[in-house]
Amino acid sequence: MLTTSAITSMYSPTRSRNFFLHLLRKSTTALRPQGHLFLSIPNPDLFLFNVLIKGFSNAHSISLYTHLRKCTLLKPDNFTYAFAIASASTLSDEKVGILLHQHAVVDGYGLDLFVGTAVVDFYLKFWRVDMARKVFDKMSVRDTVSWNSMISGLVRNCCFDDAVWVLGDMLKDGGIRLDSTTVAAVLPALAELQELILGMEVQCLALKLGFHSYLHVLTGLISLYSKCGEIEAAKLLFGEIGRPDLVSYNAMISGYTSNGESECSVKLFRQLLGYGERVNSSTIVGLIPVFHPFRYLNLTTCIHSFCVKSGIISQSSVSTALTTVYSRLNKINSARLLFDESSEKTPASWNAMISGYTQNGLTEAAISLFQEMQISKVSPNLVTVTSILSACAQLGALSLGKWVHGLIKSKNFESNIYVSTALIDMYAKCGGIREALELFDLMVGKNVVTWNAMISGYGLHGQGQDALRLFSEMSHSGVAPNGITFLSLLYACSHAGLVKEGEETFQSMIHDYHFEPLPEHYACMVDILGRAGQLEKALKFIKEMPVEPGAAEWGALLGACVIHKDKKLAQVASERLFELDPENVGYHVLLSNLYSAERNYRLAASVRHDVKRRNLAKIPGCALIEIGETPHVFTSGDRSHPQASAIYAVLEELIRKMKEAGFQTETDTALHDVEEEEKELMINVHSEKLAIAFGIIATEPGTEIRIFKNLRVCVDCHTATKFISKITERVIVVRDATRFHHFKDGLCSCGDYW
Repeated sequence: MLTTSAITSMYSPTRSRNFFLHLLRKSTTALRPQGHLFLSIPNPDLFLFNVLIKGFSNAHSISLYTHLRKCTLLKPDNFTYAFAIASASTLSDEKVGILLHQHAVVDGYGLDLFVGTAVVDFYLKFWRVDMARKVFDKMSVRDTVSWNSMISGLVRNCCFDDAVWVLGDMLKDGGIRLDSTTVAAVLPALAELQELILGMEVQCLALKLGFHSYLHVLTGLISLYSKCGEIEAAKLLFGEIGRPDLVSYNAMISGYTSNGESECSVKLFRQLLGYGERVNSSTIVGLIPVFHPFRYLNLTTCIHSFCVKSGIISQSSVSTALTTVYSRLNKINSARLLFDESSEKTPASWNAMISGYTQNGLTEAAISLFQEMQISKVSPNLVTVTSILSACAQLGALSLGKWVHGLIKSKNFESNIYVSTALIDMYAKCGGIREALELFDLMVGKNVVTWNAMISGYGLHGQGQDALRLFSEMSHSGVAPNGITFLSLLYACSHAGLVKEGEETFQSMIHDYHFEPLPEHYACMVDILGRAGQLEKALKFIKEMPVEPGAAEWGALLGACVIHKDKKLAQVASERLFELDPENVGYHVLLSNLYSAERNYRLAASVRHDVKRRNLAKIPGCALIEIGETPHVFTSGDRSHPQASAIYAVLEELIRKMKEAGFQTETDTALHDVEEEEKELMINVHSEKLAIAFGIIATEPGTEIRIFKNLRVCVDCHTATKFISKITERVIVVRDATRFHHFKDGLCSCGDYW
């Protein structure tokens, strides 16, 4: 055993930090089994305290630290604080580590290199990126280890852009030398950002510094090239490894899978088993076709069976990956069964199931599971809140979204770009465009997804000019647009009637930014022209497309034909649609509505009969309104609400006043085989009208009413809501399947263009 006198004799101020770290590590290994003898030593010195505090690395370390401060005359030094703070990072509660940090500051070690590095690492393990950055920036001296801790910690917190920026700052600091850990730490960030060019520059740097052949660097490069779609380059790098270890095999297996080459990943997996290697959970997670699940249901079930037989299914990362892939394959019941059977439900497993529900449109189930997670005392993390914000955005659950926003503030998650972007998206899709803009303006660093969320938000609210203005700001900011940016812009132009601007945007996307349009972009252009009444031009656009037009383009044209009542062109579009997407009931409904509006009830009945004959189910219309934190859902003619009698009484009175003000019920699209009076009664009890009537009952006069409709609002309800807003002197906000309508003083923000 090393003695105190030996340590003292070797001490010198010029000795390097690494020397003492190495010495303490050896001492820790030697003393750890003998920790119980510590209390028998009459006067243990600070070195022995430090060795054991480091050796335990858990709550016992904190107890020893407390004993040191309260029961001895010894004063903690920088090693004491560094080791104690490192131990605190293994605990579930961050308060202990924060208190230790405060003690270190009071004792004058707050900016010490060794302590500062431990503090930075501690805060990053608790997702406190803002605090970690503050400590790191204040450190007067930083070495390679501290820079590496910052980079790797940012990567763990999904702050990939920040990690790359920190590497840039490190390179600017001429006195700091990169090591192989630096390179390996930043490569995952570049891989996630798909920054292939930057990754290649880092690879060149590794070659120059002699790190390129290191196994962990090559493994990181394999992951980089794989995630950037360069699977052949990844294979070449894998071939450079003389004796690949399990980690390298895992990276290559995952690379094949993530590029849709599951057959190759299975082949490599079998090769690994043939060598007698014992695979681990990372191997299996890499093998599971999470990113390209379609066509691989059988493979997924085979992997699942292998995991059950080998016992790996008990690993939470494996069950989480399987839950994710089942969700993406729309096997949501299989996903939930796997989740329920998991012995250990980690935050990641909760996230996978919540996200699965959200992606499958089961937003209420996602919210319910999130509430169950809260009851289970599992602390939500960044992924949880972004998933649940997405669910709130889909459902229009503003009150829950605001509650999650409060949770985000309490956990200091706001600095995370993905969380802030999800908040912007949630507020915009829940009708709070002002709140979305406030958050957007407060953000210092914005990525392309952030800009897209705000541009899309403006489009949803019919503010096309604002969307175009914001795109101009985005261009000047240096953030490059992507395909979604242009889709959001075209959508915004479509719903604001900006035909010229839409055409210019489409041409700029192709010629200035060199983007190949996707079917969604072509469909948006058809929609822009069609909504503006330029139906022949829209048809010409479809016929001149360089690719074969699909259901998206013909569907946009049919929708425009219904708006402008062009029966002849609608017939052309519908014939193509019934060939391309025969199971889509929506196209049949549109055509039937057009015939009904034209009073051609024979053809309307024929279309409806075809729908019934083929058992095509129409999505039932429903409207949601939140009162306080309670959602209330209405369907057409719904009388199940406890206050149904009062709701219908208010609606009847509203209709009377509306008619006195000149309102006439629009019955053209109603069923033809009922009397006109009955048609009027059917339309008068549409879901959004019931929701608005309930909103009038349940809220104070003058309060804004917000309604969320799952289908496009009909002409009659749109006109009726304008009248109601004037009669009641209320602002009424309605989000339908395509956009927001803000009704005030008898007018709608869409200008009757939707």
